[in-house]
Amino acid sequence: MKKEILIIDDDSRNIFALSAVLKAKKYNCVSALNAVDGLKILCSNKNIGVVLMDMMMPEMDGYEAIAKIKSDEKLRNIPVIAITAQAMAGDREKCLAAGAEEYISKPVDVDQLIIVLNKLI
Repeated sequence: MKKEILIIDDDSRNIFALSAVLKAKKYNCVSALNAVDGLKILCSNKNIGVVLMDMMMPEMDGYEAIAKIKSDEKLRNIPVIAITAQAMAGDREKCLAAGAEEYISKPVDVDQLIIVLNKLI
């Protein structure tokens, strides 16, 4: 069974766009509009192969969510790709230091995302 991609983003337009592109490439997606719900899905759905994590969200941001994922023995091996509009010097390093396996800036370059997903899933 092909692993699913969990998209966690507080903007439903981003989820819609990413899901549409990924579904067209034959990936199965599930989504959450905040990190708390995303973590619940991650804990209950054993078929998640990778997480696309928006880094800037209210309540719990991507950095805090990645820390929770990486500190959980059952979840820590699930790769996280940081997806963020922050493309300043040092942002990539900050995301990777937080535990993300990869960093992609918005707007998402779909070809780059597919290359990364094929490496991780």
